[in-house]
Amino acid sequence: MKKVLVLGGTRFFGKRLVNLLVEAGADVTVATRGITQVDLPASVKRLTLDRDDVNSLAVAGEEQWDVVYDNICYSSQNAMDACKVFRGKVGKYVLTSTLSVYDYAEESLKEEAFDSYTYHIQAKTREEMTYQEGKRQAEAVFFQENAFPVVAVRFPIVLAEDDYTRRLYFHIQQVQEERPIGIPNLAAQMCFIHAQGAAQFLAWVATTSITGPVNACSDGTVSLAELMEKIVQIVGKPARIEQTTDDSDASPFGFVASFYMDNSKAKAAGFPFWSLDEWLPALIKNVNDEYTSEKA
Repeated sequence: MKKVLVLGGTRFFGKRLVNLLVEAGADVTVATRGITQVDLPASVKRLTLDRDDVNSLAVAGEEQWDVVYDNICYSSQNAMDACKVFRGKVGKYVLTSTLSVYDYAEESLKEEAFDSYTYHIQAKTREEMTYQEGKRQAEAVFFQENAFPVVAVRFPIVLAEDDYTRRLYFHIQQVQEERPIGIPNLAAQMCFIHAQGAAQFLAWVATTSITGPVNACSDGTVSLAELMEKIVQIVGKPARIEQTTDDSDASPFGFVASFYMDNSKAKAAGFPFWSLDEWLPALIKNVNDEYTSEKA
């Protein structure tokens, strides 16, 4: 039985990951600040700690772990703290990273498009850097420090009915209420992954020999124009698309250029990604049903 620590695992794909690990027979401990109340399998142990305080994090480093999943690492300081605390204490470290480590591009982005092995490290906290820079710095620290085997899973936007950011819901609400949606470039191509697919990938990657950065996204892309058309067809109302709007009406998917990844490294290692067309239309319908139910 593998002994697994999940830093942050009480909502969205983190909660799904915990359930998958338990189903697979792992001995799972979840470490959080203890703020979010959530039902987890009875076998799951819990640690309460502050990820931004190395002395608090050190509590988790008092034990040996086969795998550590880090869903809440947002800066070079977070990564440095983890290297200090878990050195010699973990068989494999899985960092949840992001598409955002890359810059916009009109081609599918491969892992080498951002080289975290040579990226200049600046010791800063999450408050001192952007989300993009924080994730770049975290990767750089883990790979250059080489304290233990690390895989950085680069996810695009993750979607599901329980997305607490309600990004897809925003678009459906705007169309339903005939409000404008600010999208600067309808031709921009995007990729996504479903929260369950993200959890499945995280559970799988710890069982492989993969290390280093790895992209994880559903097969296929969709332009913002195509995405809005799918929403319009399900909602049954036209969309008011404008290039510029007030911030409150700006799309959280409003990329100025294409932004999508190549997942061939993970596929070559044997992971079967879902196709975007397999789940996105059904998700749009489910979220639209949620909106309708809330307004009833």
